[in-house]
Amino acid sequence: ALRHGSAPDNDAERARDLWAAAGVLVNELARPALALNLPGPTGAAPGEPVYFSLRRLVRSPPTWAVMDRPVFVCENPNLLAIAADQLGPRCAPLVCTDGMPGAAQRILLAQLRTAGARLHYHGDFDWPGLRIGNHMIREHDARPWRFSTPDYRAAVVGAPRPGRTLDDAAVSALWDEALAGAMLADRLAIDEEALADVLLADLRH
Repeated sequence: ALRHGSAPDNDAERARDLWAAAGVLVNELARPALALNLPGPTGAAPGEPVYFSLRRLVRSPPTWAVMDRPVFVCENPNLLAIAADQLGPRCAPLVCTDGMPGAAQRILLAQLRTAGARLHYHGDFDWPGLRIGNHMIREHDARPWRFSTPDYRAAVVGAPRPGRTLDDAAVSALWDEALAGAMLADRLAIDEEALADVLLADLRH
């Protein structure tokens, strides 16, 4: 932590990041990163999802051909599976955080940013989703992808009821100060895969 100019904390995933940056792998096969159509040596057929372990990313860092290219980032594996099924090789590069990014996900995202990728993040419209969005913006300079107040309000209109209710533990979104208020007003969580049609339209290329 001192080497990287940060304070030690009790976050196990953050600790794994720090050890990995120092060349020490802890639980190197846990929670591999899931991706689709990344331009580089993935070992997967075009249009097929692939997992990258922390071990693989750190010991043999891939060369990613993503300079000035958009790479989309989603929260849920279900969305990536839908993209693989419906778009296959026609899907834009897509990475899944599978909730809050673990060490493998963070290392992969950092590698893509270092290689010049422009990251675009979408997640669930709920408090954990906003928390992950804040992490993506702070740590990986991601841009919101259809993850604004107007996007939420449009999603609520077509959402099935009663749906999943939001509690009072609101999280402010760094990229949209009105989003948490809109979500508190409607009290309805929107799962990412419910917006698959809209998101896949952006991913199709």
